[in-house]
Amino acid sequence: MDIQNNGYISIEQLTNQYLGKVQRGQVRKATDGQAMNGLSFEDVFRQKALTDAGSLKFSKHAIGRLADRNIELSDNQLERLESGTRKAGQKGIRDSLVIVDQLAFIVNIPNQTVVTAMDSTEANENIFTNINGAVII
Repeated sequence: MDIQNNGYISIEQLTNQYLGKVQRGQVRKATDGQAMNGLSFEDVFRQKALTDAGSLKFSKHAIGRLADRNIELSDNQLERLESGTRKAGQKGIRDSLVIVDQLAFIVNIPNQTVVTAMDSTEANENIFTNINGAVII
């Protein structure tokens, strides 16, 4: 450890000493098959696949809801969801309910992010809050 002329060590040196800063090029290993943030590889892969599927992103909450409710979107349904999102944006809607087949999605239009998802069995009351528009595809 290099001590500067004034007798003090630098913040970077202290950080490296006490926090064990990972050097560039090093990879931290996950334990017990878990990723560093607590998600499994499958969760991370699924989230990345849904995020890269198009311009539409899925929030962590929405991905969890899809998994919990065993909802799998076909390519056709995903395209229709994206189309409904574009139409809502063209009409100036900020938070939209987009219904595709028997699936309902709440989408934040400016961020192009699906906030939550449910199927017809979950929407028994048919009450949707915090939206200012709806698109039925």
